[in-house]
Amino acid sequence: MLSCDICGETVSSEPDMKAHLTVHMENEVICPFCKLSGVNYDEMCFHIETAHFEQNELERNFERINTIQYGTSDNRKDSSLQCRADINSSVHSACASNQPKISAQSLPEDGTLKHKDFYSENLTESRKFLKSTERQSDRTKIKESIYETMYSPPECPFCGKIEDNSQDMETHVKTKHADLLDTPLEDCNQLLYDCPMCGLICTNYHILQEHVDLHLEESSFGQGVNRVQCSRDLELAQQLQQEEDRKRKSEESRQEMEEFQKLQRQYGLDNSGGYKQQQLRNMEIEVNRGRMHPSEFHRRKADMMESLAIGVDDGKTKTSGIMEALYRYYQNAATDVRRVWLSAGVDHFHSSFGDKGWGCGYRNFQMLLSSLLQNDAYDDSLKGMSVPCIPKIQSMIEDAWKEGFDPQGASQLNNRLQGTKAWIGACEIYTLLTSLRIKCRIVDFHKSTGPLGTHPRLFEWILSYYASEREGSPKVVCTSKPPIYLQHQGHSRTVVGIEERKNRTLCLLVFDPGCPSREMQKLLKQDMEVSSLKQLRKFVGNLKHKQYQIVAVEGVLSSEEKIARRQASQVFTAEKIP
Repeated sequence: MLSCDICGETVSSEPDMKAHLTVHMENEVICPFCKLSGVNYDEMCFHIETAHFEQNELERNFERINTIQYGTSDNRKDSSLQCRADINSSVHSACASNQPKISAQSLPEDGTLKHKDFYSENLTESRKFLKSTERQSDRTKIKESIYETMYSPPECPFCGKIEDNSQDMETHVKTKHADLLDTPLEDCNQLLYDCPMCGLICTNYHILQEHVDLHLEESSFGQGVNRVQCSRDLELAQQLQQEEDRKRKSEESRQEMEEFQKLQRQYGLDNSGGYKQQQLRNMEIEVNRGRMHPSEFHRRKADMMESLAIGVDDGKTKTSGIMEALYRYYQNAATDVRRVWLSAGVDHFHSSFGDKGWGCGYRNFQMLLSSLLQNDAYDDSLKGMSVPCIPKIQSMIEDAWKEGFDPQGASQLNNRLQGTKAWIGACEIYTLLTSLRIKCRIVDFHKSTGPLGTHPRLFEWILSYYASEREGSPKVVCTSKPPIYLQHQGHSRTVVGIEERKNRTLCLLVFDPGCPSREMQKLLKQDMEVSSLKQLRKFVGNLKHKQYQIVAVEGVLSSEEKIARRQASQVFTAEKIP
């Protein structure tokens, strides 16, 4: 039997030993403790003994205990050398397990000397340790503790059985677990079975089946736990989603209600009273602030009650004679104007305490009606009428609804205007005029026709309404055409004329019910200033709302035409100008 000097393995013949040493030559020396490489075998042994002294301290302590037990220096020397040989053997094994790349021929010739010097140093150190340990009282306990630490009973890696020594454990493994130790040769046709779940290689199909069954049991248990957990998570997620949906719907309902109430307040449908209640409330505020004397309050209240009783406007917000003043101004001044067309005579009405914020539509109707009442062509339709107060206008619109005009618009306003602050627009003005047998039309300018959101087509339409023949006419043309009702989102005004400037641009002249009497009366002065016209003039760039509607009066309806229009208003549509 031959023994390898590198790793201590025994072989039966020289060819086997040569093959064994070839393995060492083809592999690299790697330190088992710090992975150092790139040195020869003898240098690696020296590195392990010096750099990893603590790892081999147990072996050294055991060597010293044997020296103490045997007593003599010779025996200590022999025991030390024997123990050192064991340590070298362990180092050889460690290097072999790390596949050292070294051959017997490559060992240095002075390797033995180096080892001997190293061993002599360790023997000297052992003698010093002997002198120190001879002073200790219980040497046997130290040996037993170290021995137990180094040589604990081995445990089977397959079944966990504990044997007294390594030889018994090796016998147990070879006899009880031989099937697990069978490794096929490279040229053998034995089948190998790979676990599809973890990649473990088994030599027996039944072992693989048992192994896979363990995987499946673990997987089914984990899936069961996960299924229960997922069910709980799903239930919790559904509860959270339902709660979130409930809160969202509640918030949406609240916001919708707030928006609806806001719109009701904006359009006067919040049941907070109408013209009369607002007039009294605002006059009381003026008295409380010291802006109105109590006697004035009672006088105005009495006038209001009388006006409401007879249904006629009290005229306190009316300004007359403006159209005549405009005619004089354009005749004598306005050098930048090439030509101007004015409507028939019309009075200006502005908002009061009772309709401030919502009465513009009613005031514009009063302006339009004031012009029609001054025109003899409409006497037959408006015989005996005066300009009505706002509550009376509301009553007249409700009567038109009852006749069958504009049922869709009536339903939107709950068929009720009296006692409310409801806004009215072009449709209600058309309905009311048609019910009075006044021929009119609604024209819808539903989109911009010029740059920057302007409406030049609106200006052109109004010019064609007032000016039948533009060329050859005088500078100031007083037509018999009534004013035009002009509506846009949130407000309405009355067009009473149009200018053609010397640069061929157009400018509307409008009466705004939001303009108070004191400003309008400035237009009545003999020496009217140009700045006073600023509140009337509206150029193309001043009208940039998205949509405009106009109501233009065109004459008188016969009774048959009135009936026909009432029937047509069941499906009411306005004329649209692209």
